Amino acid sequence: MVTVAFSPDGQLIASGATDNTIKLWDTKGNLQQTLKGHLGVVTRVVFSPDGQTLASVSEDGTLKLWDREGKVQITLEENGDAIWDLSFSPDGKRIASVGEDNTIKLWSRDGKLQATLTGHTRPVWGVAFSPDGKTIASASADGTVKLWNADGSLRNTLTGHSDEVLTVTFSPDGQMLASGSKDNSIQLWDLKGTPLSRLQSHQESVWRVAFSPDNQTLVSASADNTIKLWSRDGLLLESFKGHGDDVYDVAFSPDGQTFVSASSDNTIRLWQPEKNFTTFLRGHRKAVETIDFSTTLEQIASAGRGGVIRIWDFDGHLQRTLQGHQSRVTDVEFSPDGQMVASSSFDNTVKLWNLDKQEKIILKGHQKRVQSIEFSPNGEMLASSSSDNTIKLWNLNGTLRTTLIGHEGAVTTLDFSPDSQTLVSGGWDGKVKLWSTNWSKVETISGHDGSINNVAFSPDGQTIASASDDKTVKLWNLDGTLKTTLKGHKNEVKVVQFNANGNFLVTAGNNLKLWTKEGTLLGSVALYAPVREVVFSPQGQSLAIAYLNHVIVLRDVEQLLDMNGMLTYGCDWIKDYLSSNPTLSESDRQLCEPN
Repeated sequence: MVTVAFSPDGQLIASGATDNTIKLWDTKGNLQQTLKGHLGVVTRVVFSPDGQTLASVSEDGTLKLWDREGKVQITLEENGDAIWDLSFSPDGKRIASVGEDNTIKLWSRDGKLQATLTGHTRPVWGVAFSPDGKTIASASADGTVKLWNADGSLRNTLTGHSDEVLTVTFSPDGQMLASGSKDNSIQLWDLKGTPLSRLQSHQESVWRVAFSPDNQTLVSASADNTIKLWSRDGLLLESFKGHGDDVYDVAFSPDGQTFVSASSDNTIRLWQPEKNFTTFLRGHRKAVETIDFSTTLEQIASAGRGGVIRIWDFDGHLQRTLQGHQSRVTDVEFSPDGQMVASSSFDNTVKLWNLDKQEKIILKGHQKRVQSIEFSPNGEMLASSSSDNTIKLWNLNGTLRTTLIGHEGAVTTLDFSPDSQTLVSGGWDGKVKLWSTNWSKVETISGHDGSINNVAFSPDGQTIASASDDKTVKLWNLDGTLKTTLKGHKNEVKVVQFNANGNFLVTAGNNLKLWTKEGTLLGSVALYAPVREVVFSPQGQSLAIAYLNHVIVLRDVEQLLDMNGMLTYGCDWIKDYLSSNPTLSESDRQLCEPN
């Protein structure tokens, strides 16, 4: 399969292939019709805006217009050179085609050649009309994108790719242009030709890029056999694997809920990227290291390697940013009353931000990077831990209470007991330590074979959980005796957190696991990128996941725990395959049917 397109009403999918045919399918994968007429590979199919005409181009050097019944209305013959792409104007009255002869040709709907645009020095691979019809963009093997006025005059030449440019498209709002190249990258441009973002994750040529109808995401198809979903600002959101060869084309459905891909593995696949399981918080330009929920306000704080703290509402809207750290932010915490945010950084400082007065207090005293911070639940103090092997306790006016010394390496994680009377810490020395009785008494818990990445008290204060580089999580009694060891992670465990009522806990590294408080595994959830932190919302209804690829995701806990819901979700993805694949047995077709 070489090319694929949705009809404007979302009811049909057209595909073109190396067998010189066009096939029309319904969205369940049932073949409706096969159109024959081309004498070469069908390189592109596109529906007209009104959905009444299907246009196709081919290596045979022709452009054909087909009606809804599959009959050829017009055949436009050029000079015999292969045609690689075409695009309808928004009003459907003009068609642009490009190909091996280095030109862009503009045709009327009735097949009359209106203009030939010259300027590219090598074959032209891609073409697109802007949503207002006033601009035409072309992508060429000469490594450039050219912007043309509707009358055919050249407006601008965009340079930035280091190899052939294979595809070009406009965002539906007409504010942005995306191009994909043999240099394995996607370039986002404004309409003046200014580069906005360079998207790099594909390992081979990018054959096609397409924006979602709501302008918020774009999808790319590549010779590396993958499809990638990106945010509008250039953040990689998800990678989709499944094709066994080059993915040549990809297109969103009109409602934006699915997209379809065509591959040289001879398959067409339908994909559903989110399905209401997630909310994305987009805005960080570098890895997100830390997140926290406010217990009193519906707000989320996040920060990371960019040094900027961002405050969001629960719907994922950015409310404000806090700037002042000179290096990456390692931890961020709301005060129990929600009026302050504390942050720690590689710049050796802790900052207390008063959200109402927009003031901050800088806490200085650590000699090396500050790794972690934690407010006491009673709101009377703040604890900080550092690579200088110490823990410091501060009053909220910024004065130092005391310094705790005992770890033999960087102290990376802290948590207070619910009654604020005990502090648990962990670090590079692989030890868990309990500090109590005016912080002069310390107990050491040993058992891990690697650094401690996270510690947490259960909500009732009777259990301590620790996550380690040794790929395990351990649950401890307060006297330091081991309750149980949670095994199953294949890599280091970065996170352990209890939910609000302590009935279960979550652990995370390269995947996410949910456990009962006794240590029984409830289930595992695949993650599309490594994570740094996972936090429950105050009521335990949501999980906020901080990914190292700049993205924060909110996931519904009930849906994660509801295995019937997860089964329904999975079956929604494959039900069309089960109903239409001719190679399946009847028993296989019933896999998702209720008992």
